[in-house]
Amino acid sequence: MSGFSVEVRDLTVRYPAWRRPATTALDGLSLTLEPGRLHGLLGRNGSGKTTLLSVLAAFRRPTAGAVLVDGEDPWENARVMSGVCLVRESGDVQGEVRLRDTVRLLEQVRPTFDRSFAESLMDTFELDPRATPTSLSRGKRSAFGVVVGLASRAPLTLLDEVHLGMDAPSRYAFYDALLADYVEHPRTVVLSSHLIDEVQRMLEHVVVLDRGRVLLADDADDLRASGTSVVGPDTAVDAFVAGRRVLSRRSLGRTVQVTVFGRLAPDDVAAASAAGLELGPVDLQDLFVDLTAKEGVR
Repeated sequence: MSGFSVEVRDLTVRYPAWRRPATTALDGLSLTLEPGRLHGLLGRNGSGKTTLLSVLAAFRRPTAGAVLVDGEDPWENARVMSGVCLVRESGDVQGEVRLRDTVRLLEQVRPTFDRSFAESLMDTFELDPRATPTSLSRGKRSAFGVVVGLASRAPLTLLDEVHLGMDAPSRYAFYDALLADYVEHPRTVVLSSHLIDEVQRMLEHVVVLDRGRVLLADDADDLRASGTSVVGPDTAVDAFVAGRRVLSRRSLGRTVQVTVFGRLAPDDVAAASAAGLELGPVDLQDLFVDLTAKEGVR
């Protein structure tokens, strides 16, 4: 299987109190990312997504804990770092260098970079190769970040909210390009996003962070099956969900919809049918919102 593996054990990252109160961005976080899969990294603002990706890319050292990328500590590790590409919204490129010159430089310094693919993507996103990043709109700068990330074809490609600022057609062009190239050139991809409804169709494995810890980590299909929507008369629904973990409840008159977490046994499904209740799937976005909603906020 192609791509780098990732092992994170008891990872803690604290930001010191220089200009603001001390902050614990990651708090004893542990997870495993299998190689050659497309992972979704989901979480509310401030959940620790960017900090985690920065540690994996050796942009930041952990306060405590261990990180292994392809079996080795990535910090100051030239072999590992040559196979890791972290791209944030702007692509982290020099603002006054023309796009075509940046592409030529990346071809020289990144062993897996595909210049012809990069130029094709620039055509897709209507990027003028003579332009500089500072002369571009926010959406176009984000598009060039996508070009850098996808054309790198790094064994570990980390895409941190790279679609910010892009309009809907450009975002969907990015998703299509990512899927097509991932199938043709398998590697480990971690896609951080808050646009869960748009990206969930692509994800094979999902990690949900909440306040610096792993809230959930599982295959996407298994996560979808871990929640169930129950709809019916309020008394019947309340009786059915008693003792279960209820994530959300919505009412319209005497009809209610309740989302429960946990798999239903065949006997539960039969009991729901006998009570006249309607059971339905829960998509990743609904599950994410319900699991990470603050008390009193939906």
